[in-house]
Amino acid sequence: MTNKLGIIGGSGLYDVEEFKDRELIDLTTPWGKPSDKILKTNYNNREVYFIPRHGKGHFISPSKINFRANIDSLKQMGVTDLISVSAVGSLKEDLQPGKFVIVDQFIDRTFARNKTFFDDEIVAHVSMAQPTSNGLMNACEEAIKLAKIDYKRGGTYVVMEGPQFSTLAESNLYRSWNADVIGMTNMPEAKLAREAEIRYASVSMVTDYDCWHPDHENVDVNKVIEVLMGNASKAKEMIKNLINNYENHIESNDPTNNCLDVAIITAPEKRTQKTKDKLKTIAGRVLNK
Repeated sequence: MTNKLGIIGGSGLYDVEEFKDRELIDLTTPWGKPSDKILKTNYNNREVYFIPRHGKGHFISPSKINFRANIDSLKQMGVTDLISVSAVGSLKEDLQPGKFVIVDQFIDRTFARNKTFFDDEIVAHVSMAQPTSNGLMNACEEAIKLAKIDYKRGGTYVVMEGPQFSTLAESNLYRSWNADVIGMTNMPEAKLAREAEIRYASVSMVTDYDCWHPDHENVDVNKVIEVLMGNASKAKEMIKNLINNYENHIESNDPTNNCLDVAIITAPEKRTQKTKDKLKTIAGRVLNK
């Protein structure tokens, strides 16, 4: 199977202008339309797909992102490896604005989102014990080092519903859990990528100290945007490096590769053709055997 890299750009990262070979693809999925047209590019003879999570111009609130359509559309394009680039708040003193964190765990505190492709007739339970791909994290680390970006490997990302920022009590609660960063968008994205058998890694770019830090009591959108712009230019360097190196790090034993083999619990006779057709992009490999 040919490996293809997908990138989901978060706040501040709505395009990669360095991609000169550009085709915008307008896709539809059984779950509706993705956040925006998918940018298909060929960079150093590698096919890459990019989608801005909030839409170009940032007009989709975190709770309104059609995560299922985003993942389904990338899977339609043949994406096998997906890098999420996200803006986050820091919950730790040593994770200062401008620093990148290669996230390896999540705490999902969202409550107003569709979190599975398997919500009608066909039931599946995928493991989320290790939600990010070790091989892709290695690729991210190498790409970040090459770009000379200050970073931390490993960290827990609390995903809150938003769109409001945390209260001080909430911020202190998450710090008491020893979480590292907080954001609004990596769930259910990571869960859906796993259901689609797409290897997933998350690079979080710190923009602020949430509201717990005594010297940074309020999160100010203008200040966040200032840091975002600097982070976005660094992220573009990282992405170019990733395109060149990610295939060197793909692991044949990654738990994502064939996770649906042991996830679908619904008896075959209960699986209607209508639902199998709806899931053909996500689970056709196992449902159409």
